[in-house]
Parts: sequence; structure tokens; C-alpha cells
Amino acid sequence: MAEEQIAHPNGYVTVEIYDQVYHLSGQDADHIRELAARVDAKMRAVAAQGRTVDSLRVAVLAALNMADELTQAGVADSKPGHARAVSLRGLLDEVLEEDLKTGS
Repeated sequence: MAEEQIAHPNGYVTVEIYDQVYHLSGQDADHIRELAARVDAKMRAVAAQGRTVDSLRVAVLAALNMADELTQAGVADSKPGHARAVSLRGLLDEVLEEDLKTGS
């Protein structure tokens, strides 16, 4: 799980998602930790189904699941839903970029 929760004085937060450490920046460290924990949990749930061990594929499948959950939520006001989707997409982009850098 996203156990690593270090707040750094220069404004970024270190979190662990799916056994990978990420340094994320944002205005609300607690919110970033919460998002990281949700992403970690979703990735682990996808991986537990045993269909793939490739972390990139697990991340994409987790993102699709989260996007579906967001769509199914049927938020009356689409602005908060859209903002959340943008935030999740940004986190997924960071995960995928880090995977490309590390060759995972």
C-alpha cells in the first residue's frame, strides 16, 4: 500500500504506489497521499486478479477502472468530476513516465 508518506520542505510529497516511490508536488499533501493510497489499492486489486504482472498494464487497467467508477458515479455537477478525472490522469501520466524512465 502507499505506506511511504514523507512531506519534504521544498513542497513535494514522497509516496509509494505499487512498490514504487514517487515524489509528487501539489498544494495539499494529505490529498496527494489519499490519492496515492487509492491508486495503490486499485492497482493491487487489478493485479490480484492475476491477469498481468506488468506494472504498466496494471496501471492502465487501474486507470480504466477508476475512470469507469467516476463515470458510473453520475456526478450531478460535472465540474468536480472533471477536475478529479484531470487529477487522476495527471497521476497516471506521472506513473507511466516513471515506468518509461526506469524501464519497468
